[in-house]
Amino acid sequence: MTTTPPRILQIGRLPLPALEAELAARYSVACLAEQPDPAAFLASHGAEFTGVVTTAAIGLKGEVIAALPHLQVISSFGVGFDALDIDAAKARGVQVGYTPGVLNDCVADMAFALMLDVSRNLAASDRFVRRGEWPKARYALGSRVSGKRLGIVGMGRIGQAVADRAGGFRMQVGYHNRRQAEGCALPYFASLTALAQWADYLVLTVAGGAGTRHLVNRDVLDALGPNGYLVNVARGSVVDEAALIEALTERRIAGAGLDVFENEPTVPAALMALDNVVLTPHTASATHETRRAMADLVLENLESFYTTGAVLAPVPGTLVLE
Repeated sequence: MTTTPPRILQIGRLPLPALEAELAARYSVACLAEQPDPAAFLASHGAEFTGVVTTAAIGLKGEVIAALPHLQVISSFGVGFDALDIDAAKARGVQVGYTPGVLNDCVADMAFALMLDVSRNLAASDRFVRRGEWPKARYALGSRVSGKRLGIVGMGRIGQAVADRAGGFRMQVGYHNRRQAEGCALPYFASLTALAQWADYLVLTVAGGAGTRHLVNRDVLDALGPNGYLVNVARGSVVDEAALIEALTERRIAGAGLDVFENEPTVPAALMALDNVVLTPHTASATHETRRAMADLVLENLESFYTTGAVLAPVPGTLVLE
């Protein structure tokens, strides 16, 4: 007896073609972004789908959830869920899986890469050499990273991975969370401004969303001060980008390493014009190894749901079983 595979709605293109191929091999898949009229497609076919696959960047809007009356599970590629309408999913009893854990190392590696680059001027000095300026002048001095104070904003899985790496650089580490992290012996700062004032480097690994929007504002940047550096591998929304541009331009902070931006993929021209900021295109988790592991977990969340009734890695607060 042949069993009809579950019908899955893929919201947009996925980062790995191999993942799209594997989804299509296991399920009956349609891609919403490829439909000439997505709204008309949902109106005609929305009732067919029990599952959705999306990414942290694309997310899933409440109106799409409303157009899927038999939706039971969402599997998202990524750790951010601020672009997912979690409230709409919970209200419908829809389970939401994501891909935590498997990208901790690569994101933490990128945090240190940005920290080293902006401190030691790696990208800027590379441009200096390529322009043929080395025979004409000495390059400016950079700043040492080893032995400095590292403030981590968001002591979750990624924050802990950043803290682990700091040991190899003999750094003092403190952190700020909404509350103290259970089992964490590192110094806790209840005030983000106080942490920024203490730190030489402020690394952001906190979740995005309304609760952390512009968490890093002018006051925090001023507390970080003219010798301090900001590194953001979290979400662009966490930083008041206009305030950051002013602080960098006026040298009220020493520099910044940014993998994320407020209006991706648009990066302000004012940021691109500055040599005391390093810019990367949201690639902290973009390694072959990590993207493969994330793809595997997207598939495992679906398989687990369709075989056991529960996703393997639920977004916090969304796993409600009867």
